[in-house]
Amino acid sequence: MTEQAEITAAPRRTLFDGATVFGLVGALALIAGAIFLGGSAEAFINVPGLLIVVGGTFAVTAVSFSLGDVGRTFGTLSSTIFYRERDPQDAAYSMLEVADYCRKHGVLRLAGGALEKFAREAFLHKALGMVVEGLPEKDINDILSEDMATGAARVQRSAGVLRKAAEISPAMGLIGTLIGLVQMLSNLENPDAIGPAMAVALITTFYGVLLANVVFNPLASKLERNAAEEHLIHYLYTVGVLAISRKDNPRRLEMLLNSALPAESKVRFFD
Repeated sequence: MTEQAEITAAPRRTLFDGATVFGLVGALALIAGAIFLGGSAEAFINVPGLLIVVGGTFAVTAVSFSLGDVGRTFGTLSSTIFYRERDPQDAAYSMLEVADYCRKHGVLRLAGGALEKFAREAFLHKALGMVVEGLPEKDINDILSEDMATGAARVQRSAGVLRKAAEISPAMGLIGTLIGLVQMLSNLENPDAIGPAMAVALITTFYGVLLANVVFNPLASKLERNAAEEHLIHYLYTVGVLAISRKDNPRRLEMLLNSALPAESKVRFFD
């Protein structure tokens, strides 16, 4: 076996998250099915109501944040549908392989082909590169901790945009309801105007509640769940890299990694 083949990078594939799509499409399909079974599907399509709720929600959300934050949030949403395969157990095994390799051959042997095996894992590649360059342990820890904090803050900001949109959309629905009621009451002498105004009054509340509870809040939760998994992976990498920097025994590293892993993902590298 060659030196470069002694280290294997953790699997990193882009997968389709069927749970997100199934949940959104399934919930919308059930609601649409109930509407069609009622025989009045056209009554639930109201352009003024959509303008008030959808347009108003995005406009007010942009006031609370910025157009850049709102735009980045929509870019981040792709990660709820297409995500990188990240298994904490695989990450732990990879760190133990690297630690064992460094113990046998020295840290400097990582330079070149062995280090490039992790080129697609930017966080780990950067961390191991700092070890190879001989940076002090404290500097490595500070830099990696800052990177983790920055990444977490970015995701939390995107989740915050969705949470705020979930708060605003029912309020915009209520505003639409009030607009419809005012229009209806101001046209009581005209029976033809009462129906459309009442439709706006009722449908906007429906739109607002639908967006908040079927779209915005679930997507925010998925972003936070993915961020927690990413944070665990990066924490395992940090623990491993710092142990390599200190020249710890890989068996001690195994205990440190297992203390951070969930019970079902414990590793047994040396048994």
